[in-house]
Amino acid sequence: MALTGRAALLAALGSIPVGIWEPSWAGILAVNAPLALACACDFALAAPVRRLVLTRSGDTSARLGATADVTLTVTNQSRRPLRTQLRDAWPPSSWQPGTEVASSRHLLAVPAGERRRVTTRLRPTRRGDHQADRVTIRSYGPLRLFSRQGAHRTPWTVRVLPPFTSRKHLPSKLARLRELDGRTSVLTRGEGTEFDSLREYVPGDDTRSIDWRATARQSTVAVRTWRPERDRHILLVLDTGRTSAGRVGNAPRLDASMDAALLVAALASRAGDRVDLLAYDRRVRALVQGRAAGDVLPALVNAMATLEPELVETDARGLTAMALRTAPRRSLIVLLTTLDAAPVEEGLLPVLSQLTQRHTVLLASVADPHIAHMATARGSADAVYEAAAAAQAQAERARTAEQLRRHGVTVVDATPDDLAPALADAYLALKAAGRL
Repeated sequence: MALTGRAALLAALGSIPVGIWEPSWAGILAVNAPLALACACDFALAAPVRRLVLTRSGDTSARLGATADVTLTVTNQSRRPLRTQLRDAWPPSSWQPGTEVASSRHLLAVPAGERRRVTTRLRPTRRGDHQADRVTIRSYGPLRLFSRQGAHRTPWTVRVLPPFTSRKHLPSKLARLRELDGRTSVLTRGEGTEFDSLREYVPGDDTRSIDWRATARQSTVAVRTWRPERDRHILLVLDTGRTSAGRVGNAPRLDASMDAALLVAALASRAGDRVDLLAYDRRVRALVQGRAAGDVLPALVNAMATLEPELVETDARGLTAMALRTAPRRSLIVLLTTLDAAPVEEGLLPVLSQLTQRHTVLLASVADPHIAHMATARGSADAVYEAAAAAQAQAERARTAEQLRRHGVTVVDATPDDLAPALADAYLALKAAGRL
């Protein structure tokens, strides 16, 4: 049977079976009017979205890998109760993979004239500033047949800080520092260190530390105790150029360098030294100066949070000039950069003497543990070729490190897990030797 235009329309709407009989308009209204009236009432009773007031509170910072709770307060200023499903949108890197839907969507009921709170728990997977996007609200009527939908802009920023995983090494390094300071039973005398006090000689003391004048004035042998210099200046220089973008394991080299710099900063501030930070590639990316000992670590962590590797070649001359301006007096410059032959020989070596003439330079570089694993590979032709390539890469890094040492630079080359404690040990060794 051919369908008339009116019957075809009714068939599309699904109101009646088509082809059996063609109803009158009165019959259609009798069937659909109650449903239409219910939908209209449901829509009218849904609370308006535009009259809602949204505010935020909660965490403004969190370490990478930790959680941050951001509370959203929804105030219903209308005369109708709010029944809603809302979505609190954040950048994808604010969540662990697969958890965004469960974490960002909330069911909420807010009586007229009242307010309710919901908490969005973030677990960021990247450092930096994470900014809230729109809050999308769908307001339902009591029958949930119709809804109103709208969005609100409610700004909020959570700064994700470096994790500082090397903090676990800090107690052992502080214990070593206390030994150097003479605050334990072990006393050391470093060449060029500061005189601390006199005490009675005990077997095993270095006879060169005996103070003969003080011994002549008393009945016991007196020895001098020494402590490392205090109030020295430490400048941490982070190379943020293209070589820092290379991934070692699951993170860029820059992240391992920052972790090592934080451990040295924490140790040096406890030792009474002043610590500054410079991050540079072709321009200054971060600069922290003149902070008190108690404020230096939070300031460094905050400055490092937004640092990202730049895919440009580092300007070694510009970096050297900026380091000299930042450290006008004799300092320990800790340069966290690469040991690759080309950037060092073409960029750093020609200007290195400008730093070493005035300062003590300590260079730290992140080594790839996969290369060490390749060097031990055997058992097949491919494995032997891989081992040969790894050995060549290691020999090249060793030659580059030796070139730097001939210029008076102390070099630390270690894998990401070992770089922070190795760099801290190098700092303590320089301090014990009075070379700061």
